[in-house]
Amino acid sequence: MRRSVLVASLLFTAAPVFATGLTLDRIMANTDWIGHAVENPYWSVDGHALYYALKRDGSPVRDLYRVDPADGRSVKLTPAAMASADGPAVYDRSHTHAAFVLHGDIFMVDLVSGRRVQVTRTPQRESAPQFSADGRALQFRSGNQWYSYSLASGVTSPAAILKFADNPQTKKPDALGREQLRLFKTLRTIKADKDAELAEQKALQAADPTRAPAPFWLGDKVKPVDTELSPDGRWMLVVTQPADYKAGKAPDVIHYVTDSGYTEVQKARTYVGRNIPAPQSLLLLDLASHTVWPIATGNLPGIKDDPLKALRAQRVAALEKAGDDAAAKALKAPAVRPVTIAYDSGGGIVWNNAGDRVAVQLRAIDNKDRWIATVDLARHVLVPQNRLHDHAWINWSFNDFGWLKGGRTLWFLSEASGWSRLYTQPLGGKPKAIAGGKGYEVSMPQLSPDGRWFYVLTNKLAPYSYDVYRVPSDGGTLTRLTHDQGVDGFMLSPDGRQLAVLHSAPYMLDQLAVQDAAGGTPRELTHTMKPAFTGIPWIAPKFVKVPSSHGAGVIYAKYYGPANEIDAADSRPAVIFVHGAGYLQDVSMQETYYVREQMFQNLLVQQGYVVLDMDYRGSAGYGRDWRDAIYRDMGHPELQDLLDGKAWLVRHHGVDPKRVGIYGGSYGGFMTEMAILRAPGQFAAGAALRPPADWRTYNDEYTSNILNTPQLDPEAYKISSPIEYAANLQDPLLIEHGLIDDNVMTSDSIRLYQRFIELHKKNFWISLYPLERHDFEHADDWYDEYRRIDELFNTYVKPVH
Repeated sequence: MRRSVLVASLLFTAAPVFATGLTLDRIMANTDWIGHAVENPYWSVDGHALYYALKRDGSPVRDLYRVDPADGRSVKLTPAAMASADGPAVYDRSHTHAAFVLHGDIFMVDLVSGRRVQVTRTPQRESAPQFSADGRALQFRSGNQWYSYSLASGVTSPAAILKFADNPQTKKPDALGREQLRLFKTLRTIKADKDAELAEQKALQAADPTRAPAPFWLGDKVKPVDTELSPDGRWMLVVTQPADYKAGKAPDVIHYVTDSGYTEVQKARTYVGRNIPAPQSLLLLDLASHTVWPIATGNLPGIKDDPLKALRAQRVAALEKAGDDAAAKALKAPAVRPVTIAYDSGGGIVWNNAGDRVAVQLRAIDNKDRWIATVDLARHVLVPQNRLHDHAWINWSFNDFGWLKGGRTLWFLSEASGWSRLYTQPLGGKPKAIAGGKGYEVSMPQLSPDGRWFYVLTNKLAPYSYDVYRVPSDGGTLTRLTHDQGVDGFMLSPDGRQLAVLHSAPYMLDQLAVQDAAGGTPRELTHTMKPAFTGIPWIAPKFVKVPSSHGAGVIYAKYYGPANEIDAADSRPAVIFVHGAGYLQDVSMQETYYVREQMFQNLLVQQGYVVLDMDYRGSAGYGRDWRDAIYRDMGHPELQDLLDGKAWLVRHHGVDPKRVGIYGGSYGGFMTEMAILRAPGQFAAGAALRPPADWRTYNDEYTSNILNTPQLDPEAYKISSPIEYAANLQDPLLIEHGLIDDNVMTSDSIRLYQRFIELHKKNFWISLYPLERHDFEHADDWYDEYRRIDELFNTYVKPVH
């Protein structure tokens, strides 16, 4: 027996416990038997309690709970009690009033008297409460319209009335209309009377503050995307897009099993390159002078450059040579690259508390640049503050930004160094890194109520270990506060003295704890796992480093094996599990997204396999270069890493190289197909669940970031799509797909299946699930899906005696 001697590379050395007696029926059953994750925790308005949601057994309904952080007593709120519950609150600058949203309505609490006021009671949903800079009003929105509630009078009035149409009162007559006015005196009199009435209404409106404001007529050429009101009530930024923008033709999702008994059709999202995001523009509204100013983006640094210039020239030349002048013309670069307002994790527009400064985050539609700019409110122009450029694509994460206390200095996250760091920057000045460094990522920054501290989540200790740290807001020592190594989120109490922490572990769903905000021993507040699950001796995954043979350093992975490897057979079968999403981290000490799959790994070990779960290149948690490695080359660096994982299993765990299976869902299904089709003979069998087989039929938001568009970069799509390698099929491949999947279209799997038929291939199968979308929900389908995977591996991977 060749026992592993990876003392240096084993990062978590606790011996795995061997779970026995597992069955597919059990692990693929409805997950209510496991317990439930604590969801959406938040502090009460007074900071004396925490609220959280918990799924109800046998139902998708979430119940609301209130827990006392002092003694850990949780109470499920009755419908009557829920009516007097708080929602996640915002506070005025003096901290004498709080506001929150509950069941779509706005509530306010006077923190001095304790008086609670329901501000709205409407069928539509209100949101985004914020107090005015002077504390005299509570502002909120309904859709894209903003309202202001006066604390003194209790009157609610619109902050601005937006009309996306032409002003009928200022419409000028055309030539025929002018001729009518010239000919008919009565028409001229009628018009003069109307003009006089309008002038009188305008004068009254200007002189009488009790009247609703005059509407802003913004024209019918644009439609609203977002609006943001300044806390001083003077300004509003409006994000628009062309009203006539149309995406390309959308494919259909066909529902065969329906309530009606008839086949039903649903439109899905359009394909990449055919639903390019609509370009967005900014309008600045001066609510005091009732004027509108367009905010141009042409002064953003690099906005007129073409980061795809070389590729574009090559492609345009090829199209012109082929005589396709129309397609060549469509690929010509614009003089100024179009942008969208980058909302992501941090919000696209942020006003400071005083309302006299506003920062905007913009992203080029080609996603090679992100800008943070302020708006000069007097000159009505953008003032660039920071540019982040990436030759591949700007990360979807790490885009939080805002203002320091005082509202004159920005803070933001950036991958400029190759790793997400927290920066501060005075307006017009240079950025200063205050948290972060090489080898780890900083995320979820929260500024303390007094503005002295930033609290952040980082994996500084190890890539797979996440804890809360804090750092002075002007820079200094980064201090570790929690020691869970599996923190998923955190919330400062309203007074900034306590820290509520959402944390998990490989076999523990999110739980809630509370501790002193300066550090200290946490108090666990919830225990929502069930004994039927926690009583099973699950295998503790070993966190290991797999050496890369392709210059990538090491690939972090989780290894599942028997408790006593000394007595294990020298030649054994193995399975490699491939996580989905591409940009996702599954090798961590947090709970896994793949709860059922993790139980299946235990079942496989029970049956004699060992299992490896790898964070291949493109995964989250390892910096920009690890993510960018797959740019224009999806499926290739990742396959190198998976093959290195297989070699590591053979070398250190006695695995037979001819008996290694592979499986995964979504991106993991894509990688399973790439492994089977691009490395024939390397894997004994593969199971691809809901796999993208042709990236040309996936969406624009995800795919064009990594592969550009198929019109511009067809070769990247060709080399990255499993369907292009169908002729290489020689090893058994099982494809499983939900028939009503509107994320990865089922046609991807069906088209690949047809290719195999036409190529006269053998040992391929497809299993379709009529009532499943991308994420399976029904226990019967989970069972059938994994029964087939289990049979596949036991037939083609596990040794047959």
